[in-house]
Amino acid sequence: MPYVATSAADLLSRVGTALHLDADRVVIDDAAALRGGAIRDICWTASFSEDDGAVEAARWLAWEAAQATGARSASIHELYMARARGEVSGFTVPAINIRAQTFDMARVAFETAAAADVGAVILELARSEQTYTYQRPIDYSTACLGGAVAAGWQGPVFLQGDHYQFNARKYAADAESMTEEIRRACRLAVDAGYRNIDIDSSTLVDLSKPNVDEEQRENYVRTAELAALIRTLEADGVTISVGGEIGEVGKVNSTEAELRAYLDGLRRELERRAPGAIGISKVSVQTGTSHGGVVKPDGTVAPVAVDFDVHRRLGKVAREEYGLAGTVQHGASTLPDDMFHTFRDVETAEIHLATGFQNALYEHPAFPAELHAKVESWCFDNASDERKADQTDQQFVYTTRKKAIGPFKRELWDLTTKDEILAAQATKIGFLFHELGVVGSRAMVDRYVRPVELHRPAPAAIAGAATAAPR
Repeated sequence: MPYVATSAADLLSRVGTALHLDADRVVIDDAAALRGGAIRDICWTASFSEDDGAVEAARWLAWEAAQATGARSASIHELYMARARGEVSGFTVPAINIRAQTFDMARVAFETAAAADVGAVILELARSEQTYTYQRPIDYSTACLGGAVAAGWQGPVFLQGDHYQFNARKYAADAESMTEEIRRACRLAVDAGYRNIDIDSSTLVDLSKPNVDEEQRENYVRTAELAALIRTLEADGVTISVGGEIGEVGKVNSTEAELRAYLDGLRRELERRAPGAIGISKVSVQTGTSHGGVVKPDGTVAPVAVDFDVHRRLGKVAREEYGLAGTVQHGASTLPDDMFHTFRDVETAEIHLATGFQNALYEHPAFPAELHAKVESWCFDNASDERKADQTDQQFVYTTRKKAIGPFKRELWDLTTKDEILAAQATKIGFLFHELGVVGSRAMVDRYVRPVELHRPAPAAIAGAATAAPR
Protein backbone atom coordinates (compact mmCIF):
# COMPACT_ATOMS: atom_id res chain seq x y z
CA MET A 1 0.00 0.00 0.00
CA PRO A 2 1.41 3.45 -0.86
CA TYR A 3 2.75 5.55 2.00
CA VAL A 4 1.23 8.87 3.07
CA ALA A 5 3.91 11.11 4.57
CA THR A 6 3.31 13.21 7.65
CA SER A 7 5.79 15.96 6.76
CA ALA A 8 8.01 17.12 3.93
CA ALA A 9 11.05 15.64 5.70
CA ASP A 10 9.23 12.34 6.11
CA LEU A 11 8.41 12.29 2.39
CA LEU A 12 11.97 13.10 1.31
CA SER A 13 13.27 10.36 3.56
CA ARG A 14 10.78 7.88 2.15
CA VAL A 15 11.71 8.54 -1.51
CA GLY A 16 15.41 9.11 -0.86
CA THR A 17 16.61 5.99 -2.67
CA ALA A 18 14.86 7.08 -5.89
CA LEU A 19 15.83 10.74 -6.06
CA HIS A 20 17.64 13.57 -4.36
CA LEU A 21 17.58 17.34 -4.53
CA ASP A 22 20.22 19.54 -6.07
CA ALA A 23 19.21 23.07 -5.10
CA ASP A 24 15.77 23.53 -6.74
CA ARG A 25 16.10 20.51 -8.99
CA VAL A 26 15.08 16.88 -8.60
CA VAL A 27 17.78 14.41 -9.65
CA ILE A 28 16.64 10.86 -10.40
CA ASP A 29 19.00 8.28 -8.88
CA ASP A 30 16.96 5.14 -9.55
CA ALA A 31 14.31 5.38 -12.28
CA ALA A 32 12.90 1.93 -11.48
CA ALA A 33 12.49 2.83 -7.81
CA LEU A 34 10.80 6.08 -8.80
CA ARG A 35 8.29 4.31 -11.05
CA GLY A 36 7.87 1.33 -8.76
CA GLY A 37 6.96 2.99 -5.49
CA ALA A 38 8.33 6.46 -4.87
CA ILE A 39 6.03 8.29 -7.26
CA ARG A 40 3.05 6.50 -5.68
CA ASP A 41 4.11 7.66 -2.24
CA ILE A 42 4.47 11.18 -3.60
CA CYS A 43 1.01 11.21 -5.19
CA TRP A 44 -0.75 9.53 -2.26
CA THR A 45 0.83 12.10 0.03
CA ALA A 46 -0.31 14.93 -2.25
CA SER A 47 -3.86 13.59 -2.20
CA PHE A 48 -4.28 12.33 1.35
CA SER A 49 -1.74 13.81 3.77
CA GLU A 50 -3.15 16.06 6.48
CA ASP A 51 0.10 18.01 6.69
CA ASP A 52 0.16 21.12 4.46
CA GLY A 53 3.93 21.03 4.12
CA ALA A 54 3.91 17.42 3.03
CA VAL A 55 1.20 18.15 0.44
CA GLU A 56 3.09 21.12 -1.00
CA ALA A 57 6.30 19.12 -1.11
CA ALA A 58 4.57 16.21 -2.84
CA ARG A 59 3.01 18.42 -5.50
CA TRP A 60 6.37 20.00 -6.24
CA LEU A 61 8.17 16.65 -6.34
CA ALA A 62 5.60 15.21 -8.75
CA TRP A 63 5.94 18.19 -11.08
CA GLU A 64 9.74 18.18 -10.95
CA ALA A 65 9.95 14.40 -11.37
CA ALA A 66 7.83 14.76 -14.50
CA GLN A 67 10.20 17.45 -15.80
CA ALA A 68 13.22 15.27 -15.05
CA THR A 69 11.82 12.15 -16.72
CA GLY A 70 10.37 13.91 -19.78
CA ALA A 71 6.64 13.59 -19.02
CA ARG A 72 5.88 17.27 -19.46
CA SER A 73 2.62 19.17 -19.65
CA ALA A 74 1.93 20.40 -23.20
CA SER A 75 -0.57 22.14 -25.46
CA ILE A 76 -2.16 20.31 -28.38
CA HIS A 77 -2.69 23.63 -30.20
CA GLU A 78 0.00 23.19 -32.85
CA LEU A 79 -1.24 19.72 -33.80
CA TYR A 80 -4.72 21.16 -34.19
CA MET A 81 -3.42 24.00 -36.35
CA ALA A 82 -1.69 21.41 -38.56
CA ARG A 83 -5.05 19.68 -38.91
CA ALA A 84 -6.66 22.98 -39.84
CA ARG A 85 -4.07 23.38 -42.60
CA GLY A 86 -4.84 19.89 -43.92
CA GLU A 87 -1.42 18.48 -43.02
CA VAL A 88 -2.88 15.71 -40.82
CA SER A 89 -6.28 14.01 -40.81
CA GLY A 90 -8.12 10.74 -40.32
CA PHE A 91 -8.18 10.58 -36.52
CA THR A 92 -10.18 11.78 -33.51
CA VAL A 93 -8.30 12.69 -30.33
CA PRO A 94 -9.77 10.97 -27.25
CA ALA A 95 -10.12 13.24 -24.22
CA ILE A 96 -10.56 11.04 -21.16
CA ASN A 97 -12.20 12.50 -18.05
CA ILE A 98 -10.66 10.70 -15.08
CA ARG A 99 -12.99 11.04 -12.12
CA ALA A 100 -11.73 8.22 -9.89
CA GLN A 101 -8.45 6.36 -9.26
CA THR A 102 -6.75 9.21 -11.08
CA PHE A 103 -3.12 8.21 -10.56
CA ASP A 104 -3.66 4.62 -11.68
CA MET A 105 -6.03 5.52 -14.50
CA ALA A 106 -3.45 7.98 -15.85
CA ARG A 107 -0.76 5.33 -15.52
CA VAL A 108 -2.87 2.80 -17.40
CA ALA A 109 -3.73 5.34 -20.10
CA PHE A 110 -0.06 6.10 -20.74
CA GLU A 111 1.01 2.46 -20.58
CA THR A 112 -1.66 1.63 -23.13
CA ALA A 113 -0.66 4.61 -25.27
CA ALA A 114 3.00 3.59 -25.22
CA ALA A 115 2.16 0.02 -26.24
CA ALA A 116 0.18 1.28 -29.27
CA ASP A 117 2.56 4.15 -30.17
CA VAL A 118 -0.17 6.69 -29.38
CA GLY A 119 0.70 10.33 -28.83
CA ALA A 120 -2.70 11.96 -29.35
CA VAL A 121 -4.56 11.50 -26.07
CA ILE A 122 -5.86 14.10 -23.61
CA LEU A 123 -6.57 13.71 -19.89
CA GLU A 124 -9.17 16.18 -18.72
CA LEU A 125 -11.45 17.20 -15.88
CA ALA A 126 -14.55 19.37 -16.10
CA ARG A 127 -14.99 22.25 -13.71
CA SER A 128 -18.10 20.57 -12.26
CA GLU A 129 -16.15 17.32 -11.79
CA GLN A 130 -13.55 19.14 -9.69
CA THR A 131 -16.13 19.67 -6.96
CA TYR A 132 -17.62 16.22 -6.55
CA THR A 133 -14.39 14.28 -7.17
CA TYR A 134 -12.38 16.40 -4.70
CA GLN A 135 -9.84 17.30 -7.37
CA ARG A 136 -8.77 20.88 -7.85
CA PRO A 137 -6.60 21.51 -10.91
CA ILE A 138 -3.39 21.13 -8.88
CA ASP A 139 -4.63 17.81 -7.48
CA TYR A 140 -5.52 16.54 -10.94
CA SER A 141 -2.31 17.62 -12.62
CA THR A 142 -0.24 16.10 -9.81
CA ALA A 143 -1.97 12.73 -10.06
CA CYS A 144 -1.90 12.64 -13.87
CA LEU A 145 1.76 13.63 -14.14
CA GLY A 146 2.57 11.13 -11.41
CA GLY A 147 0.75 8.44 -13.37
CA ALA A 148 2.75 9.36 -16.46
CA VAL A 149 6.00 9.03 -14.50
CA ALA A 150 4.88 5.64 -13.15
CA ALA A 151 4.19 4.49 -16.71
CA GLY A 152 7.67 5.52 -17.82
CA TRP A 153 6.07 7.94 -20.28
CA GLN A 154 8.35 10.36 -22.10
CA GLY A 155 6.55 12.93 -24.19
CA PRO A 156 3.69 15.44 -24.14
CA VAL A 157 1.09 15.17 -21.41
CA PHE A 158 -2.04 16.98 -22.57
CA LEU A 159 -3.94 18.15 -19.47
CA GLN A 160 -7.24 19.85 -20.21
CA GLY A 161 -9.78 21.87 -18.29
CA ASP A 162 -13.08 20.62 -19.70
CA HIS A 163 -16.39 22.55 -19.66
CA TYR A 164 -15.32 25.74 -17.93
CA GLN A 165 -19.00 26.47 -18.03
CA PHE A 166 -21.18 29.45 -17.21
CA ASN A 167 -24.19 28.83 -15.00
CA ALA A 168 -26.98 30.58 -16.90
CA ARG A 169 -29.08 31.27 -13.81
CA LYS A 170 -26.17 32.78 -11.89
CA TYR A 171 -25.13 34.76 -14.97
CA ALA A 172 -28.60 36.27 -15.28
CA ALA A 173 -28.47 37.34 -11.64
CA ASP A 174 -24.89 38.70 -11.71
CA ALA A 175 -23.00 38.40 -14.98
CA GLU A 176 -19.75 39.87 -13.66
CA SER A 177 -19.59 37.59 -10.64
CA MET A 178 -20.24 34.50 -12.76
CA THR A 179 -17.62 35.55 -15.30
CA GLU A 180 -15.08 36.13 -12.53
CA GLU A 181 -15.63 32.54 -11.41
CA ILE A 182 -14.54 31.34 -14.84
CA ARG A 183 -11.63 33.78 -14.96
CA ARG A 184 -10.38 32.43 -11.66
CA ALA A 185 -10.84 28.86 -12.84
CA CYS A 186 -8.67 29.61 -15.89
CA ARG A 187 -5.93 31.13 -13.73
CA LEU A 188 -5.92 28.14 -11.38
CA ALA A 189 -5.79 25.73 -14.32
CA VAL A 190 -2.81 27.43 -15.92
CA ASP A 191 -1.03 27.69 -12.56
CA ALA A 192 -1.55 23.94 -12.09
CA GLY A 193 0.05 23.17 -15.44
CA TYR A 194 -2.96 22.78 -17.74
CA ARG A 195 -2.17 23.88 -21.27
CA ASN A 196 -5.59 23.12 -22.76
CA ILE A 197 -8.85 24.79 -21.64
CA ASP A 198 -12.38 24.49 -23.05
CA ILE A 199 -14.56 27.54 -22.45
CA ASP A 200 -18.25 26.65 -22.40
CA SER A 201 -20.47 29.70 -22.54
CA SER A 202 -22.97 27.87 -24.76
CA THR A 203 -25.31 27.91 -21.76
CA LEU A 204 -25.76 31.63 -22.46
CA VAL A 205 -27.19 31.07 -25.94
CA ASP A 206 -30.70 32.53 -26.08
CA LEU A 207 -32.87 31.00 -28.81
CA SER A 208 -35.62 33.56 -28.18
CA LYS A 209 -33.56 36.32 -29.82
CA PRO A 210 -34.58 37.63 -33.27
CA ASN A 211 -31.58 36.28 -35.22
CA VAL A 212 -28.75 33.79 -34.89
CA ASP A 213 -26.10 36.43 -34.16
CA GLU A 214 -28.12 37.76 -31.24
CA GLU A 215 -28.71 34.19 -30.05
CA GLN A 216 -24.95 33.54 -29.92
CA ARG A 217 -23.83 37.00 -28.77
CA GLU A 218 -23.29 36.37 -25.07
CA ASN A 219 -21.60 33.10 -25.99
CA TYR A 220 -19.01 34.58 -28.33
CA VAL A 221 -18.45 37.74 -26.25
CA ARG A 222 -17.57 35.77 -23.14
CA THR A 223 -15.48 33.23 -25.06
CA ALA A 224 -13.48 36.10 -26.58
CA GLU A 225 -12.97 37.72 -23.20
CA LEU A 226 -11.66 34.52 -21.66
CA ALA A 227 -9.51 33.63 -24.65
CA ALA A 228 -7.89 37.07 -24.37
CA LEU A 229 -7.30 36.48 -20.65
CA ILE A 230 -5.74 33.06 -21.26
CA ARG A 231 -3.31 34.58 -23.77
CA THR A 232 -2.01 36.85 -20.99
CA LEU A 233 -1.32 33.81 -18.78
CA GLU A 234 1.06 32.09 -21.21
CA ALA A 235 4.21 32.86 -19.22
CA ASP A 236 6.19 29.88 -20.58
CA GLY A 237 5.67 30.84 -24.22
CA VAL A 238 3.34 27.93 -24.95
CA THR A 239 0.14 28.74 -26.87
CA ILE A 240 -2.63 27.20 -24.80
CA SER A 241 -5.23 25.30 -26.79
CA VAL A 242 -8.59 26.99 -26.20
CA GLY A 243 -11.88 25.41 -27.19
CA GLY A 244 -15.31 26.97 -27.63
CA GLU A 245 -18.84 25.57 -27.79
CA ILE A 246 -21.96 26.55 -29.72
CA GLY A 247 -24.56 24.04 -28.54
CA GLU A 248 -25.19 22.95 -24.97
CA VAL A 249 -24.92 19.17 -24.71
CA GLY A 250 -28.34 17.53 -24.55
CA LYS A 251 -30.09 20.40 -26.35
CA VAL A 252 -30.91 21.13 -30.00
CA ASN A 253 -28.46 19.92 -32.66
CA SER A 254 -26.03 22.54 -33.96
CA THR A 255 -26.34 24.20 -37.37
CA GLU A 256 -23.94 25.82 -39.83
CA ALA A 257 -25.64 29.17 -39.29
CA GLU A 258 -24.95 28.96 -35.55
CA LEU A 259 -21.35 27.99 -36.17
CA ARG A 260 -20.73 30.91 -38.52
CA ALA A 261 -22.49 33.41 -36.26
CA TYR A 262 -20.43 32.27 -33.28
CA LEU A 263 -17.07 32.19 -35.07
CA ASP A 264 -17.64 35.48 -36.91
CA GLY A 265 -18.68 37.17 -33.70
CA LEU A 266 -15.80 35.63 -31.79
CA ARG A 267 -13.31 36.86 -34.39
CA ARG A 268 -14.68 40.43 -34.21
CA GLU A 269 -14.85 40.49 -30.44
CA LEU A 270 -11.39 39.03 -29.90
CA GLU A 271 -9.84 41.52 -32.32
CA ARG A 272 -11.54 44.34 -30.46
CA ARG A 273 -10.29 43.13 -27.08
CA ALA A 274 -6.83 41.85 -28.02
CA PRO A 275 -5.78 42.73 -31.56
CA GLY A 276 -3.78 39.95 -33.16
CA ALA A 277 -4.47 37.47 -30.37
CA ILE A 278 -4.78 33.77 -31.24
CA GLY A 279 -8.32 32.48 -30.97
CA ILE A 280 -9.79 29.04 -30.38
CA SER A 281 -8.56 25.83 -32.02
CA LYS A 282 -11.78 23.77 -32.01
CA VAL A 283 -15.50 24.08 -31.34
CA SER A 284 -17.86 21.69 -29.57
CA VAL A 285 -21.21 21.00 -31.20
CA GLN A 286 -24.38 19.16 -30.29
CA THR A 287 -25.27 16.04 -32.29
CA GLY A 288 -28.00 14.36 -30.24
CA THR A 289 -26.07 12.98 -27.26
CA SER A 290 -26.26 13.89 -23.58
CA HIS A 291 -23.80 13.66 -20.71
CA GLY A 292 -24.01 10.22 -19.12
CA GLY A 293 -26.57 9.07 -21.67
CA VAL A 294 -30.33 8.72 -21.26
CA VAL A 295 -31.04 6.32 -18.41
CA LYS A 296 -33.93 3.83 -18.61
CA PRO A 297 -35.98 2.83 -15.52
CA ASP A 298 -33.82 -0.26 -14.96
CA GLY A 299 -30.67 1.90 -14.77
CA THR A 300 -29.29 0.94 -18.19
CA VAL A 301 -28.48 3.49 -20.91
CA ALA A 302 -30.93 3.89 -23.78
CA PRO A 303 -29.75 3.83 -27.42
CA VAL A 304 -29.13 7.27 -28.91
CA ALA A 305 -29.08 8.53 -32.49
CA VAL A 306 -25.98 10.57 -33.27
CA ASP A 307 -26.19 12.92 -36.23
CA PHE A 308 -22.69 12.38 -37.61
CA ASP A 309 -23.46 14.68 -40.51
CA VAL A 310 -23.24 17.60 -38.06
CA HIS A 311 -19.55 16.80 -37.64
CA ARG A 312 -19.05 16.26 -41.35
CA ARG A 313 -20.65 19.54 -42.39
CA LEU A 314 -19.67 21.83 -39.53
CA GLY A 315 -16.18 20.37 -39.27
CA LYS A 316 -15.55 21.20 -42.92
CA VAL A 317 -16.70 24.78 -42.36
CA ALA A 318 -14.57 25.12 -39.22
CA ARG A 319 -11.43 23.89 -40.97
CA GLU A 320 -11.76 25.45 -44.39
CA GLU A 321 -13.32 28.81 -43.52
CA TYR A 322 -12.05 29.52 -40.00
CA GLY A 323 -8.75 27.67 -39.62
CA LEU A 324 -9.82 25.40 -36.75
CA ALA A 325 -9.07 21.71 -36.23
CA GLY A 326 -12.78 20.97 -36.50
CA THR A 327 -15.64 19.95 -34.24
CA VAL A 328 -15.69 18.26 -30.84
CA GLN A 329 -18.10 15.60 -29.53
CA HIS A 330 -19.26 15.53 -25.90
CA GLY A 331 -21.35 12.91 -24.09
CA ALA A 332 -19.97 9.97 -26.06
CA SER A 333 -18.49 7.47 -23.62
CA THR A 334 -21.74 5.50 -23.21
CA LEU A 335 -22.32 5.09 -26.94
CA PRO A 336 -22.21 1.59 -28.50
CA ASP A 337 -18.74 0.38 -29.45
CA ASP A 338 -19.62 0.14 -33.13
CA MET A 339 -20.17 3.91 -33.36
CA PHE A 340 -16.72 5.17 -32.41
CA HIS A 341 -14.96 4.59 -35.73
CA THR A 342 -17.49 6.88 -37.41
CA PHE A 343 -16.21 9.91 -35.50
CA ARG A 344 -12.84 9.32 -37.14
CA ASP A 345 -14.46 8.76 -40.52
CA VAL A 346 -16.27 12.12 -40.43
CA GLU A 347 -13.12 13.92 -39.23
CA THR A 348 -14.32 14.82 -35.74
CA ALA A 349 -11.34 16.57 -34.13
CA GLU A 350 -11.86 15.44 -30.53
CA ILE A 351 -14.21 13.29 -28.45
CA HIS A 352 -14.84 13.55 -24.70
CA LEU A 353 -15.18 10.31 -22.71
CA ALA A 354 -16.22 10.36 -19.06
CA THR A 355 -19.20 8.43 -17.67
CA GLY A 356 -18.35 5.19 -19.45
CA PHE A 357 -15.13 4.82 -17.47
CA GLN A 358 -16.96 5.63 -14.24
CA ASN A 359 -19.54 2.96 -15.10
CA ALA A 360 -16.79 0.44 -15.85
CA LEU A 361 -15.45 1.00 -12.33
CA TYR A 362 -18.74 0.80 -10.45
CA GLU A 363 -20.15 -2.08 -12.49
CA HIS A 364 -17.07 -4.29 -12.71
CA PRO A 365 -17.55 -7.72 -11.06
CA ALA A 366 -14.43 -7.07 -8.96
CA PHE A 367 -15.87 -3.90 -7.42
CA PRO A 368 -16.55 -4.80 -3.76
CA ALA A 369 -20.24 -5.38 -3.03
CA GLU A 370 -19.89 -3.79 0.41
CA LEU A 371 -18.47 -0.58 -1.06
CA HIS A 372 -21.15 -0.60 -3.74
CA ALA A 373 -23.80 -0.67 -1.03
CA LYS A 374 -22.08 2.19 0.80
CA VAL A 375 -22.05 4.29 -2.35
CA GLU A 376 -25.74 3.67 -2.99
CA SER A 377 -26.58 4.49 0.62
CA TRP A 378 -24.57 7.69 0.36
CA CYS A 379 -26.57 8.72 -2.69
CA PHE A 380 -29.90 8.25 -0.92
CA ASP A 381 -28.65 10.06 2.18
CA ASN A 382 -26.90 12.99 0.49
CA ALA A 383 -28.35 13.55 -2.98
CA SER A 384 -32.07 13.04 -2.48
CA ASP A 385 -32.76 16.68 -3.41
CA GLU A 386 -31.59 15.85 -6.96
CA ARG A 387 -34.11 13.05 -7.41
CA LYS A 388 -36.81 13.62 -10.01
CA ALA A 389 -40.35 12.59 -9.17
CA ASP A 390 -40.55 9.92 -11.88
CA GLN A 391 -37.13 8.33 -11.29
CA THR A 392 -36.75 4.73 -10.22
CA ASP A 393 -34.13 3.88 -7.58
CA GLN A 394 -31.86 2.56 -10.34
CA GLN A 395 -32.15 5.75 -12.37
CA PHE A 396 -31.52 7.90 -9.32
CA VAL A 397 -28.38 6.00 -8.28
CA TYR A 398 -27.03 5.99 -11.83
CA THR A 399 -27.35 9.76 -12.15
CA THR A 400 -26.00 10.64 -8.68
CA ARG A 401 -23.30 8.07 -7.91
CA LYS A 402 -20.69 10.29 -9.50
CA LYS A 403 -21.18 12.58 -6.50
CA ALA A 404 -19.88 9.80 -4.21
CA ILE A 405 -16.48 9.69 -5.90
CA GLY A 406 -15.05 12.46 -3.71
CA PRO A 407 -16.34 11.17 -0.38
CA PHE A 408 -14.99 7.69 -1.22
CA LYS A 409 -11.84 8.90 -2.96
CA ARG A 410 -9.33 7.16 -0.68
CA GLU A 411 -11.24 3.87 -0.72
CA LEU A 412 -11.38 3.94 -4.52
CA TRP A 413 -7.66 4.67 -4.83
CA ASP A 414 -6.85 1.86 -2.36
CA LEU A 415 -9.15 -0.86 -3.73
CA THR A 416 -7.48 -4.25 -3.27
CA THR A 417 -9.22 -5.45 -6.45
CA LYS A 418 -8.25 -2.47 -8.58
CA ASP A 419 -5.75 -4.29 -10.80
CA GLU A 420 -8.50 -6.42 -12.32
CA ILE A 421 -10.68 -3.34 -12.85
CA LEU A 422 -7.81 -1.34 -14.33
CA ALA A 423 -7.02 -4.17 -16.74
CA ALA A 424 -10.56 -3.85 -18.12
CA GLN A 425 -10.15 -0.07 -18.36
CA ALA A 426 -6.90 -0.57 -20.29
CA THR A 427 -8.68 -2.85 -22.74
CA LYS A 428 -11.37 -0.23 -23.35
CA ILE A 429 -8.81 2.54 -23.77
CA GLY A 430 -6.87 0.42 -26.26
CA PHE A 431 -10.07 -0.28 -28.19
CA LEU A 432 -10.88 3.44 -28.35
CA PHE A 433 -7.36 4.29 -29.51
CA HIS A 434 -7.83 1.87 -32.41
CA GLU A 435 -11.35 2.93 -33.34
CA LEU A 436 -10.53 6.64 -33.19
CA GLY A 437 -7.47 6.23 -35.40
CA VAL A 438 -4.75 7.42 -33.02
CA VAL A 439 -2.73 4.18 -32.96
CA GLY A 440 0.70 5.07 -34.35
CA SER A 441 0.14 8.82 -33.81
CA ARG A 442 3.21 9.41 -31.66
CA ALA A 443 5.49 10.51 -34.50
CA MET A 444 2.80 12.87 -35.79
CA VAL A 445 2.40 14.46 -32.36
CA ASP A 446 6.15 14.78 -31.87
CA ARG A 447 6.44 16.54 -35.24
CA TYR A 448 4.23 19.40 -34.07
CA VAL A 449 4.35 19.41 -30.26
CA ARG A 450 7.53 20.09 -28.32
CA PRO A 451 6.83 20.29 -24.58
CA VAL A 452 8.67 23.02 -22.70
CA GLU A 453 10.75 22.06 -19.69
CA LEU A 454 9.44 24.28 -16.91
CA HIS A 455 10.76 24.21 -13.35
CA ARG A 456 9.03 25.63 -10.31
CA PRO A 457 10.63 27.13 -7.21
CA ALA A 458 10.80 24.70 -4.32
CA PRO A 459 8.21 25.41 -1.62
CA ALA A 460 9.34 26.45 1.84
CA ALA A 461 8.59 22.99 3.21
CA ILE A 462 11.13 21.46 0.84
CA ALA A 463 13.80 23.99 1.69
CA GLY A 464 13.39 23.28 5.39
CA ALA A 465 13.33 19.51 4.97
CA ALA A 466 16.07 18.99 2.40
CA THR A 467 18.95 19.41 4.82
CA ALA A 468 17.37 17.02 7.30
CA ALA A 469 16.61 14.23 4.84
CA PRO A 470 19.36 11.64 4.33
CA ARG A 471 20.51 10.95 0.84
